[in-house]
Amino acid sequence: MSLSDPSAPTNKLRLETLAIAGFAVLLIFVVFYALSQRQQVLRTSPSGFDGLQTWLTSEDVSAQSFLGGWQVDQNSVGLLLLPLFDTAPDSPRSHPSTKRELLFQQDEYDLDMRPVLEKARRVQTLVVLPKWRSGMRLAGVAHPVLLNERAATQKLLQDLTGEKDAKIVDARVPFSDFGYTAEDGQDMSARIYAAQMFKSESCTPLIGTEAAMILADCALPKRAIPKSQARNSTNNTRMLVLSDPDLLNNHGLRMADNAMIAIDFLRSRAGERNLVIDYSRDVWLTDPDRGSQRERTWADLKRFFEPPFQVLWLGGLLTLALFIWRSWLRYGPVRRDAATATSGKAQALLARGRLMRLCNQDGALLSDYAQARLAATAATLFGPAHARHYAEPKAFLGYVARRHPGLADALEKTLTDIRRLQPRTAPAEAIRHVDELEALLEQVIHDT
Repeated sequence: MSLSDPSAPTNKLRLETLAIAGFAVLLIFVVFYALSQRQQVLRTSPSGFDGLQTWLTSEDVSAQSFLGGWQVDQNSVGLLLLPLFDTAPDSPRSHPSTKRELLFQQDEYDLDMRPVLEKARRVQTLVVLPKWRSGMRLAGVAHPVLLNERAATQKLLQDLTGEKDAKIVDARVPFSDFGYTAEDGQDMSARIYAAQMFKSESCTPLIGTEAAMILADCALPKRAIPKSQARNSTNNTRMLVLSDPDLLNNHGLRMADNAMIAIDFLRSRAGERNLVIDYSRDVWLTDPDRGSQRERTWADLKRFFEPPFQVLWLGGLLTLALFIWRSWLRYGPVRRDAATATSGKAQALLARGRLMRLCNQDGALLSDYAQARLAATAATLFGPAHARHYAEPKAFLGYVARRHPGLADALEKTLTDIRRLQPRTAPAEAIRHVDELEALLEQVIHDT
């Protein structure tokens, strides 16, 4: 007989479970790190806008980059700067297979036009058209051979403004200067290398002329505003379009008055709210002032408690009540015995049995053993709540006489013989009585 330490924990996390969980966490971290690294490379490249964020922050303008992943209160956004690094939204990007294809690819990652227009409808948005191929980012060199195809950029402009006559206008000189008047009336000059301009009847030029503008205030296309929300006063009907990203990106901020123009224009448009440089692909903007439209309501849940489901719930509750009541009668309440008391009682029994064996008191030991076996059998058959009553030989024999009439006489004779054993009974004789008792109790327990 062995006793287990009751204070020892029974539930332990297996080493394999911990290893699998750790590997899963590490894998998730690696995936997110790889994605963020790719975005980081693009943001810090000559065609990125990390320099603009640093410059605005140094001039006390609240600016931040956003990669997606959490909800943003649209009421806190003063201006959303949305650079497009995809000349063909809604079309899958073909991955380059050679170094040459990598240098001349026009799209950095895939975008959809629907989220772009949805963002412009919700908040004031400055959409920045793409200009350079990946080679400009990788080599750090701006050269006309690395410009995007004019037809692809022009098709993107037409999709963005909803105007089929919108056109891209290329500069005829290497460097083009554009005049700009600041909020305080100061005249400034923006300088762009290989300027990418455009013209559109639905746009009002802010920098440039109607025939060749680089920054304009344009009307949102009709398809950007659903008919059900056409009369919603919170919808924006205009957006800002910058055809040449070199006015604001890391490559162009160093030229002429571009940096000062960026501070003056963006600060006036964002006001006291945040300027967000959005690299995300989905719409993460939310309006807390408007109640969220949920697909499911509490009424859908209440239907499960209406007829005919009421009958099922009532039957389940009655079954649970019957189960608890029957288990209470069979096993009784949970015993809150201290672990030390249980351990001390078991050790006392072991000590008593050892003393009897050392004194050759096998007969007395066998009598105690028979009584213990009756108590254990009664607990197995009737549960701890009724074990004390049926542990008495008279009550136990009465139960056996009712359920197993053929075993009652043999069990009573065996118990009587055990009680009449002499203290110094031979071990062989004691073992024979033990075997007889165990065989009879096994038949009672298993109802055989």
